Amino acid sequence: MAGAAAFDPRPGHLLQPARFRLSRPEIRALVSTTTVAFYLLATLMTASSLGVALSHNIVYSAFALMGALLGAAGIFVLLGADFVGVVQLLIYVGGILVLSLFAIMLTHRIADVQVSNRSVGRGVATVLIGLVLVGMMRVAVRATWVTSDVAAPAPTTYGVGTAFLSDFVLPFEIASLVLLVALIGAVMVSRKELRG
Repeated sequence: MAGAAAFDPRPGHLLQPARFRLSRPEIRALVSTTTVAFYLLATLMTASSLGVALSHNIVYSAFALMGALLGAAGIFVLLGADFVGVVQLLIYVGGILVLSLFAIMLTHRIADVQVSNRSVGRGVATVLIGLVLVGMMRVAVRATWVTSDVAAPAPTTYGVGTAFLSDFVLPFEIASLVLLVALIGAVMVSRKELRG
């Protein structure tokens, strides 16, 4: 019970601890809402990533990729990086993934593609993944973790916007020009293909 008394979140913190009563009244577990949310998001990301890698249907793989990207956005928000989480949601889930789904669904007879040698190397890959997982778990258990007080989450959007329009205005504008040139080039290439 000494470990439970050491957990003391700051007052007014968004993620307050939740007390869960176990079957015996003398045993109490103190689990923070952040920890529960992290493990739920990690489970969603792991299951979705396995769905992407192991699904035989490319459409199901794309939908599973959406779950993995949503889980990553949730973890960014948990870490206090709200701007990065929203950008992840808008650009990757809202833009790139939807574009990929449209490309998959508009491709003629993509479901009829037969892949030979589908199971080549699965045994070797499973052994390698297992060895890497065991190694990572050993390192995680033996490592001395440095802990510090958790600061109260604060919005980061204002700081990012101020940095983009003051200190980093030149790289920001150069990146926008590169994207504009890429967009014009894509339009020109597609128009040439339509004429030909």
